[in-house]
Amino acid sequence: MTENGFLHSALRSRNMVIGLGLTAVFVIGALLSLIWTPHDVTALEIGNKLQTLSAAHWFGTDHFGRDTFSMIMVGAQTSIAVAFIAVGIGMGLGVPLGLTAAARHGGWLDEIIMRGNDLVFAFPSLLIAIMITAIFGPSAVNAIIAIGIFNIPVFARLSRAAALPLWQRDFILSARVAGKGQPRISAEHILPNITNLLIVQGTIQFSLGILAEAGLSYVGLGAQPPIPSWGRMLAESQTLIYTSPHLALFPGFAILLTVLGLNLAGDGLRDLLDPKIRRAR
Repeated sequence: MTENGFLHSALRSRNMVIGLGLTAVFVIGALLSLIWTPHDVTALEIGNKLQTLSAAHWFGTDHFGRDTFSMIMVGAQTSIAVAFIAVGIGMGLGVPLGLTAAARHGGWLDEIIMRGNDLVFAFPSLLIAIMITAIFGPSAVNAIIAIGIFNIPVFARLSRAAALPLWQRDFILSARVAGKGQPRISAEHILPNITNLLIVQGTIQFSLGILAEAGLSYVGLGAQPPIPSWGRMLAESQTLIYTSPHLALFPGFAILLTVLGLNLAGDGLRDLLDPKIRRAR
């Protein structure tokens, strides 16, 4: 598919347009918060606590008088940064492992890599985060490490499963006859042919990473005060849900819409990049 053809198809895809639109809103908000927010999120104004929606505070204020809208903007930084870096770790380590396992299919190295993946899968990201926190203490960096570790076997399994059939293709056999080694074949021939799958999976893992970061922050294992976090905003608002429901609704909707946008964008990418779906259409 040419670049113009891909762009035209993307604009015709409802899932792609809606997903990218929702995602762009929060990405732009996160980038904008780097240089400007309506109010200082570190300033405590107890006299303005628990205000409802107004012209001065669009989303109201929390129990410390902080502007909720500003905290949503800065919280987007935390969620997006943690999820993005964690997915990068998972992809950067998992893909080479998966390609190596596929190249050595049936050998001892393949067996070690896949059993290692099974071992990581046996421990949920929350349990890994608790173990890391018990050693190093709660922080956004430790949340990144925990989520990144959980992403490694996801990309390792995907890249291995996608690469295995390619090793039987004629162009791979030709490359082997030409004297190319397994690492070079994996980098030059296998990886470019599975990039589409990795991009789609990366989008899905990005959305799951935002959910994981919110969950870790909710239980106090993510970003620590005074850094705003959507998950911690939910945790702090749970005792005020009946008197000030906006404190829970807005961060909850932020998580919901961001994850929904990324999932829709991932579905749109899958539909555009999968040749079987394109032929069916």
